[in-house]
Amino acid sequence: MSAGSGEGFGAGDASAPGNVARVDETPADEAPADEVRGEATHANGARGGEADANGARGGEADANGARGGEADGSGAGGGGARGSAAPADGTGGDEARGSGTRGDGTRVVHAGVPAAVAGEPFLPSPVFGAPYHLDPVAGPQAGVNGYGRTDNPTYRSLEQAIGELEGGECVVFASGMAAISAVLLSTLRAGDTVVLPSDGYFLTRAFATEHLPARGVEVRTMPTPGPYPALDDVRLLLLETPSNPGLDVCDIADLAARTRAGGGLVAVDNTTPTPLGQRPLDLGADFSVASATKALTGHSDMLLGYVCARDPELIAAIRTWRGRTGGIPGAFEAWLAHRSLGTLDLRLARQTANAAAVAELLAGHPAVASVRWPGRAGDPAYAAATRQMRRIPGVVTFVLADKAAVDRFLTTSDLVFAATSFGGLHSSADRRAQWGDDAPEGLVRLSCGVEDTEDLIADVRRALDAAIA
Repeated sequence: MSAGSGEGFGAGDASAPGNVARVDETPADEAPADEVRGEATHANGARGGEADANGARGGEADANGARGGEADGSGAGGGGARGSAAPADGTGGDEARGSGTRGDGTRVVHAGVPAAVAGEPFLPSPVFGAPYHLDPVAGPQAGVNGYGRTDNPTYRSLEQAIGELEGGECVVFASGMAAISAVLLSTLRAGDTVVLPSDGYFLTRAFATEHLPARGVEVRTMPTPGPYPALDDVRLLLLETPSNPGLDVCDIADLAARTRAGGGLVAVDNTTPTPLGQRPLDLGADFSVASATKALTGHSDMLLGYVCARDPELIAAIRTWRGRTGGIPGAFEAWLAHRSLGTLDLRLARQTANAAAVAELLAGHPAVASVRWPGRAGDPAYAAATRQMRRIPGVVTFVLADKAAVDRFLTTSDLVFAATSFGGLHSSADRRAQWGDDAPEGLVRLSCGVEDTEDLIADVRRALDAAIA
């Protein structure tokens, strides 16, 4: 949905558990992506169409986004998921089976699942292979698996599934940092400028400031809510919205239009909302990048990242980068992730309902100096979030008096585990300053899990009472 559509939440009260932070069930059809932007070449000059260093087939991506060496036109690619890569209009391959009116629950359950075959499981088992058999005469062939660093039907199925949800072609990585560093290093060259959020994930900033200046890239930072200066000279604008941990929101469509008008590219870290919360590619972004370790997979048992794009050259450069650097996920991790997608709609619904209730409790408790949750009326990000997002994530940020108050809160709670990361089944919280975030000593990022709302509220209230010195 367009960031300027003016649509709000579904009928009514943002605190009603069954009706929280939800705008519509399916994304609207979008026009085809604009013309190809730039030539996102590999750092050593290689482009998407070049053969991999191990002799893998050329043509990393054709005009439809299907990779010559990994999948045939049907997307099967020696055991992959049904359908072609998600088309440029933003409708995933799954939409070809029916209408575009399917709800989120249906979409996540069927995303990337192969067509029914008698005697076969719904989701094929993981494929473990480094080399595969080659034709002794023909050698490497398009659509036939060759080597595990570039060919694996298990992570191709996952890529198909995530691509359907994001509305673009997907490349999966071993972690979110592997994914976001691939975007930075495959698109930026000496003389380029990148703009990063000053209030986003601190390790993204750390990576950029430690490695990009030595490559001749200027690194600038801006707070997520802005104001943003002229972007005419920016090669890559990286947004994180809602930001982590502050949960500020920016207007993706407006900033994407401004950046692309000057010939730049736009990437959006979509970790916090997931593609059920917002689809950056629909809003004009060139890349949607995320740590799927968090809410997308949601079981706190694996690491995974991904990059999605619609432009064939851009995504081909990302895929080539992964093949060169080897940042692939394991087959079992890819299978776990695909299995976990089926419950995404259900998990997000409970997490968001819990976050709405927790935010209201925090806002009225004397131990809390401030609280941020974009789904709460009165939050500084509320207006932008309700225009741009279909769901508000289950993460709440609040500030207690000091470190000692946070310690009392975490040691008193029975249901909120002291742990980093977010988006999992179990509620968890951590004091962000201890990791290096530029945050107050008492700032807590609380990730609401899927516990019963009444139980979670009672537990958090008791812990807050204990936090008061």
